[in-house]
Amino acid sequence: MKDHLLTRRQAIGRWLAATSLGVAASELWQPGPAQAQLLPETPSCGADNAPTVSQTEGPFYTPRTPLKRDFRIDAAGEAITLTGFVIDRRCQPVANAVVDLWHADARGAYDNSGYKLRGYQVTDGQGRYAFETIVPGLYPGRTRHFHVKVAAPGQRVLATQLYFPGDARANSSDGIFDRRLLMRIDNTSEGKVGRYDFVVNVA
Repeated sequence: MKDHLLTRRQAIGRWLAATSLGVAASELWQPGPAQAQLLPETPSCGADNAPTVSQTEGPFYTPRTPLKRDFRIDAAGEAITLTGFVIDRRCQPVANAVVDLWHADARGAYDNSGYKLRGYQVTDGQGRYAFETIVPGLYPGRTRHFHVKVAAPGQRVLATQLYFPGDARANSSDGIFDRRLLMRIDNTSEGKVGRYDFVVNVA
């Protein structure tokens, strides 16, 4: 059988099938200025939703980033859509949470003088967020990773990092790598789709 890449809608359709929701995949990718319609209406929840583990924000964080979904205008590289939910420990969506993303470019360099590959989104009523960006490069001592801060309304900010499951060798040599922060990655004909659902403590 000839191998072929999934389309982005097919990858989304797999998530839909897993949730048994009767929504057409074609309805879930609606380009727009607010949130990407990439996800089923509810996240996939386990019996015990432990809060997402925190990690250092590192030395390259820049405050007051712009509201921005499309990072691909900032730098060339392999396309990836990063998407998911912010939920509480009861698996309820957290609306209006700020998801702040920053990462290195394809060469492993950060923009420390401006806001390239930096920006934030605000979750919608279903707790969803989405970014169109690129796969970050490696640099000495670190595997590929995204830096993220999640600020749920009225709660302490979660700072953490997300990792790529296909980088086993680099992951194993990174001193702060945590497998609990591995994204789920689907390869599509339009680039990678990375999925991670953040669980936050909400009173």
